[in-house]
Amino acid sequence: MKIAVIGSGVMGTGIAYTASLAGNAVMLQDCDSHALEKAHQQIKVLGEKGITRGKIRESEWETAFKGLTKTTDLNRAVEQADLIIEAVTEDLKIKLDLFKSLDEFAPSQSVLASNTSSMSITEIAATTSRQERVIGMHFFNPVHSMKLVEIVKGLETSQETVDRATAVAKSWGKEPVIVNDSPGFGTSRLIVLMGNEAFYALMEGVASAEDIDKGMRLGYNHPMGPFELVDLVGLDTRLNILNYLHATLGERFRPCPLLVKYVKAGRLGKKVGRGVYEYGPQGERLIKEVK
Repeated sequence: MKIAVIGSGVMGTGIAYTASLAGNAVMLQDCDSHALEKAHQQIKVLGEKGITRGKIRESEWETAFKGLTKTTDLNRAVEQADLIIEAVTEDLKIKLDLFKSLDEFAPSQSVLASNTSSMSITEIAATTSRQERVIGMHFFNPVHSMKLVEIVKGLETSQETVDRATAVAKSWGKEPVIVNDSPGFGTSRLIVLMGNEAFYALMEGVASAEDIDKGMRLGYNHPMGPFELVDLVGLDTRLNILNYLHATLGERFRPCPLLVKYVKAGRLGKKVGRGVYEYGPQGERLIKEVK
């Protein structure tokens, strides 16, 4: 299968890596050539780590990496694709404009999927002439190790498209769940509420970020605490999601002022080396938390 991944950020990089490893021919596209090259190198590192840890064979990775190409040309990226997965920033206008272009450039039989974690698949699909072949495929970070994929049905999404997306997810070793289109779907609306409340607890001096994270890891068996997670996801991404859910679902999703302040200060998380915590060049945490 020929896969096009649009956007070379954290999620696009992970999706491209996972799709390649599953034996697909993958085209990774981004209009930013620097970001694209960085993503290509990160994918190479992921493969090398997989070999070192005994997760994949060297010959398997060599074949997968050869099947991965990159381009800044959107038309070239999608012109032969069977499945196109959008993984750009959580900004509805950007997604709507992109899907108009995807509809124009992609073959008529191609499925157009969005990796959005919260925004309306129905609204995104309405910008195209193929609403029945538009679907949500919400992957989780890090994509190569997280099993869940939310398959999100828009109002007009056909059962055939649901079946195709589900089959792809399973072929990549994922466990799909089928959800109907609703702001925040079945998971994001829950996790962002918890994360937002964690910022309120930090702002109110209830506990340190480190201790709030430790409490959720040890008390509730979460693999990482809410601040560790938001640093990984990106504080700007989380704020965009909260703003969207606040506008669509109401007051309970109003972003915590401290989160807004962190984003304004440029504390966007691990990707820039500074969020709730600080990080070194290899992503290692340097200090407990930013003061």
